[in-house]
Amino acid sequence: MNIIEVFKQAFDSIRANKLRSSLTLVAISVGVFAIISANTAVLVLDTYFKDTLSLMGGDVINISKYPAISMGPTDWDKYRNRQDITIEQMERLDELAATASGIGPNRSYNTTRVAYEEEQTEPNISIEGGNTEFLANNAYDIESGRNFSQADIDYARPVAIIGADVVTALFEQVDPLGKTIRVEGRPYTIIGVTVAKGNVFGQTLDRFVVLPYTHLAGLYGKNQNIGIQVRAGSVDRVADVIDDLTGILRAIRKVDPGEESDFEITTNESLGGVFDQFTGLLYIIGFVIGSIVLLGAGIGVMNIMLVSVTERTREIGIRKAVGATKKAIISQFLMESIAICQIGGVIGILIGVGLGNAAAVWLESSVVIPWSAAIGGVVGMTLVGMIFGVYPAYKAAQLDPIESLRYE
Repeated sequence: MNIIEVFKQAFDSIRANKLRSSLTLVAISVGVFAIISANTAVLVLDTYFKDTLSLMGGDVINISKYPAISMGPTDWDKYRNRQDITIEQMERLDELAATASGIGPNRSYNTTRVAYEEEQTEPNISIEGGNTEFLANNAYDIESGRNFSQADIDYARPVAIIGADVVTALFEQVDPLGKTIRVEGRPYTIIGVTVAKGNVFGQTLDRFVVLPYTHLAGLYGKNQNIGIQVRAGSVDRVADVIDDLTGILRAIRKVDPGEESDFEITTNESLGGVFDQFTGLLYIIGFVIGSIVLLGAGIGVMNIMLVSVTERTREIGIRKAVGATKKAIISQFLMESIAICQIGGVIGILIGVGLGNAAAVWLESSVVIPWSAAIGGVVGMTLVGMIFGVYPAYKAAQLDPIESLRYE
């Protein structure tokens, strides 16, 4: 049978029973929409997350007292009872870790206002402690000025590197280099400004002031808990460097042989693995919800096709009387069932892709199209149409032509 003719008959059937057909199409569209929108949104998040991790550098290793990401029940008492990671331990690690480079602190000391003359920011500027490796470890580039020198760190000089958001807030018409800002009432000379990196998950990456960690240690104390950042030099060397760091840190922190390490080591790859588990869960939830809705939609398709068979009994009798075979009757009604499912499926796919990409617009990320899910949706709706259209088609084919012609 001509495919175009079959689809035309399907449209005619839908138009003839607008309310019933519309409800069936809505059910099909909602089921496909649930699956496609979930797939699209997760793909957007996955793309955005990977783009964000690429900004941080693939060879950066983070050492911390607490897990960077935790999913499921967590024994936080276990982590709270660990000894803090201190500046002294970081400096000792820097002396002993021959395979690693770029060792530096990872610690936000406070969130506060920053002032310049009569201007001041909102109280949301992060005060970071860093050394000469801070910018490289966090993938920042200098737009103007310079990085910290080793002398700045050794002598705990009151100098600062500021993010693009601080420049926008305080120095819209003024060159910030060499100017003195005040942080918690203390003066600091600006020596560098970083290139803007934008937002991640709606949070800016440019609202900070970096001060020498040695200076902040004098204000807040050297024994406060910090994180440590390390660069492996290349992605291929990450595993070897982690092994080296683990052994050295266990010795520095006096962890007995056989005991579990009392610190966490994470990389961008391990963070990506945790995120993959999270997105996998979202895929499953979307698939389960969509499948339940599609089951109901499939039953609706079967119902509308059974009603269609009843309403078209006389038509079936005429077709059989002029020579239509059972195979032809089955093909006609089965293709109509598939056509109805495909119409609803296409509507669900288009709406699902559009709404799923709303997350991309909000995150200012690239728009994605889940081709595999869309193709799967088309194939899936074909199967739904076949499975739930078989019985009505078979029932139509079994009608007696004489009795059908007498049907009123």
